[in-house]
Amino acid sequence: MNKKWIGTAMAAVFMGSVLVGCGSSNEASGQGDNSPQELHLTMGDDLPTSDIALATDQYSFNILSNTMEGFVRLDKDGKAVPGMASSWEISPDGKTYTFHLRDAKWSNGDPVTAGDFVYSWKRTLDPKTASQYAFMLKTVKGANEYNTGKGSADEVGIQAKDDKTVVVTLNNPTPYFLNQMAFPTFFPLDQKFVESKGKDFGTSVETSLSNGPFKISDWVHETSVNIAKNDTYWDAKTVKLSKVSFDVVKDTSAAVNMYEAGQIDRVGLVRDFIDQYKDRKDEYSVQNELTNGYLIFNPAVKGLENSKIRTALTWAVDRDMYADIIYHNGTKGATGFVPDGTSDSAGGEFRKTAGDTLTKHTDAEVKQMLEDGLKEAGMTANDLKLKLLVDDSDVAKKAGEFLKEQWRTKLGVNVDIENVPFKLRLEREKKQDYTISVTLWGADYNDPMTFLDMFVTKNEFNSVSYSNPEYDKLINSAKVTADPKQRAQELVEAEKLLMKDMPIGPIFFRGKAFATKPYVKDLVAFPFGVDYELKNTYIEGK
Repeated sequence: MNKKWIGTAMAAVFMGSVLVGCGSSNEASGQGDNSPQELHLTMGDDLPTSDIALATDQYSFNILSNTMEGFVRLDKDGKAVPGMASSWEISPDGKTYTFHLRDAKWSNGDPVTAGDFVYSWKRTLDPKTASQYAFMLKTVKGANEYNTGKGSADEVGIQAKDDKTVVVTLNNPTPYFLNQMAFPTFFPLDQKFVESKGKDFGTSVETSLSNGPFKISDWVHETSVNIAKNDTYWDAKTVKLSKVSFDVVKDTSAAVNMYEAGQIDRVGLVRDFIDQYKDRKDEYSVQNELTNGYLIFNPAVKGLENSKIRTALTWAVDRDMYADIIYHNGTKGATGFVPDGTSDSAGGEFRKTAGDTLTKHTDAEVKQMLEDGLKEAGMTANDLKLKLLVDDSDVAKKAGEFLKEQWRTKLGVNVDIENVPFKLRLEREKKQDYTISVTLWGADYNDPMTFLDMFVTKNEFNSVSYSNPEYDKLINSAKVTADPKQRAQELVEAEKLLMKDMPIGPIFFRGKAFATKPYVKDLVAFPFGVDYELKNTYIEGK
């Protein structure tokens, strides 16, 4: 994507961006209003890290996107606008990007230089860092080779031509590359600061650093995170908020009570709360997003190595009922793995191009699939010793109970539930210390690849150890083909193969509903990547 949006894929989805509390140009100045410029929000769990190389979750990415800045930011229309880079050029073949940096400083006063980007990207790619998100950088020439120990850091296609110029060389033209530059994995790091903090970097206020609109000002693990306006930010004059607080609240009812009491200014809504707020036109909003929820199966657990058993467990879930009972907020039952609204990269929508690759089945068909799988595995239903790993939030607990009951009544399979904190679930999935887990994936960019390349053999997020040479071939071909229609078809065939082998079991395509106080202005919510942009947000009329 260049400044005129290469490809039609991006433009369509950003139409779904939501501008909460949009004010007039005069209102946006914030003049003539004495409302305190403080915004109060919640997080569903503890902030795991502020280290961009180790971040893998939405909580971390939301904090990082507002406390740090890459070459570009996204405006309210989702278009890439200058960030640390004041301008850039793209070569005619679409493989070389030259970014020109503006004068900018870190929150400790150090200048932001081209070398900070080079250091950050190579640190993420360094095998010793063990960054799960290093795969995002592998469109860069030499990045995959360095990350897998087959090449050197010097061969990675990012160079500091001078202190203000960064040249990036890609393996192939990548239409969404410029858009990705707004994602935290691509942000710079101050080498001197990072190395001075060692293993503690990104774990506290004292070991975190900012070059964005805000900086972390307070961090009490398991309780709250606060960010404050960063006065050293190059565009600090635009930032109106003086403080944003995030309280860790895992229970939806508790969060709604806080909202009603005026303790927080925005709250996510599910189930009965939708009906309670949907008529409050000045507060209620629905946000489309490219996020799916799915089961992951550990093939090292007896029975789960069998695709028919995995398929039966997936088919047994009434996905529409799950979406309505657990969320009731615009969330839909999954009809494949890639969510509704995702581009197919050829000018269309992936789900319309692919059709339903996950269909509904009768209880008899589901039961027969399980029996066939058990026979192949030399087992009975009583031999299946299954545990379901889910978060300890109220929504996750209800989801766990729903799945347990579906499997008991439709398959005669009993499952024990393990409720654990969000951070611990992520760690256990990474270590493959689970039997079955409920997990979610939100698109980092608007393309099916952000979902499908997770399951290439030995991908960092392939926590189900899926390996199919035919699948790998389809994904790898789609990464290099210049024909958008061929690419789209290869991605469709890849999803069909994924649904045939069923290493994962799609359940829902998530939607979001919110209540936001009317005095919150210009909070921009995005359907993919990070959740929201707070740089231009302000309070008026409180």
